[in-house]
Amino acid sequence: MSSEPPARSRQRGRQPAPLPVVAGDEAAYGDILAVLGRQLGEQATDAGRRSRLTGVHFEYAEEPKSVHEMAGGAGYSLASNWFTQLLAQLAVANSITKSQLCVFLYVAGGQLPGTGIAQYTQQEITDGLNRIAVQKGGKKTTRSTVNRAVQALCGYNWVERVGNGRIQINVRLWFQGSSAAQQEVLAGIAKRHGCTPGAFPYGVGPAGVHEEERSADPAVKDGFSGRARSRGAGIPHQCAGERSTGRQSHG
Repeated sequence: MSSEPPARSRQRGRQPAPLPVVAGDEAAYGDILAVLGRQLGEQATDAGRRSRLTGVHFEYAEEPKSVHEMAGGAGYSLASNWFTQLLAQLAVANSITKSQLCVFLYVAGGQLPGTGIAQYTQQEITDGLNRIAVQKGGKKTTRSTVNRAVQALCGYNWVERVGNGRIQINVRLWFQGSSAAQQEVLAGIAKRHGCTPGAFPYGVGPAGVHEEERSADPAVKDGFSGRARSRGAGIPHQCAGERSTGRQSHG
């Protein structure tokens, strides 16, 4: 019989302590963390000697985000392509005045992000539109002209007065903000108007649009006067639940 001790007694060095038993589904996860920590602690070295790992620091790189590059520092808005082309067509056909077009573009470009609200008095709109004309000594617009233009735009359902010098842009035509913010604005407008089809912001545009435009776009099939279209047409989806109640809407 050999006098050498068993192989187990010849092993040298500190033996790892047995891992605690973890109940449930976390057992395997706890074992992995314990083994990983022990291995990192054993492998970390400093000037040829072993060191105990005291912590691990993780850094995560930010995901690259592409942004639109737009001129100026006032941000940018989303505009309906249909409406943008319609503006040009109406201007060529003299179906909208220059003052109405200029006032709409000025307030649409000045809306507060995520609200569709332009915080302008009529005098501020007048002064803003006249800025370059004053510098060049050109023809200027007047406050009375701006007032008439705002009234006409309200009749077209392109904008709406909401009091205290605030103008609500029709956010289905022009909006600065996210889709979620737009839906919140539309829901708020729907509450103010009682979900009436044909009302702001769903009854859109001036009368007298070309017949081919009227027949081509179902959204304007019954005209641009801002009057209510056939019942049920153009009901905002925020009010879709009311369609089955038999509630009648009047423009």
